[in-house]
Order: sequence, then structure tokens, then C-alpha cells
Amino acid sequence: MTLRSGELATAAGVNLQTLRYYERRGLLAAPERTLGGHRTYPDGAVTTVRVIKAAQRLGFTLDEIAELADTGRGHAHSDADLRERATAKIAEIEGRIADLAAIRDTLRAALDAGCHDLRDCAGSPDCPIPFTDLAHDG
Repeated sequence: MTLRSGELATAAGVNLQTLRYYERRGLLAAPERTLGGHRTYPDGAVTTVRVIKAAQRLGFTLDEIAELADTGRGHAHSDADLRERATAKIAEIEGRIADLAAIRDTLRAALDAGCHDLRDCAGSPDCPIPFTDLAHDG
């Protein structure tokens, strides 16, 4: 059984432009064409698109997803292994979480210190916002 572009897009929860973009990026195989010129995809294309979208939600870039897909086909280097990629992605996410937590904590401290205006806060010794050397500002 094959699916037309619209059917695939609906089944996978994406739009037609997304399908074409994935094709251009090599993430989705180019479809067959009917005699009337309609694009047709095999049933497995739904799973492929869903896997791509799930990997994106997990924080993988399309380049990383392409490498992971090549690994599954036996074409990529061993460093594209899902286990290694997932471990690296977890470390990256944990770093971003730590950065966001530091930003959140600084903003809470600024609120607790009564900062209402950045310029006034910058001149206050109680302001926790890490302003750079203000003596050189004009």
C-alpha cells in the first residue's frame, strides 16, 4: 500500500512542506510518482517521519538525525551510535538546564533585592545581576 503526500502528511502529523524539506535533506526517500505525477510513499514513510519528529522533540538536530538514520542503515561511523549520541545529548541538555537554573536564580534574587529598573539596579550594591565593568560605559 502506498500513500499520497497529503495522506502521509496527515498520518504523520506534519505539513506538505515538511515532507519536501525532509526529502531535500535526505531524511525521507524521494517518493515514487504515479502516471499522473502524484507523489506516493510506502507505508514505512509514516514511521520514518514520526521518528524524525520524535527525535527533534528530544533535542536532536536534523543533521544529527540524518547521522543516526545512516547508522541504522549501516552507513555511518561508529560515533553516530544512538547510545553515544543520546549520552552526549543528555550532557548538552543538562548544561542548558544548569544555565537556565542560574538565570532563574539570578532573576529571583533581583526580584528579592527589589530591582525595578536595570539602570538603578546596576548602581546598587545589592543587585545580583552580573553587570560587566560599568566604569567604562559612557
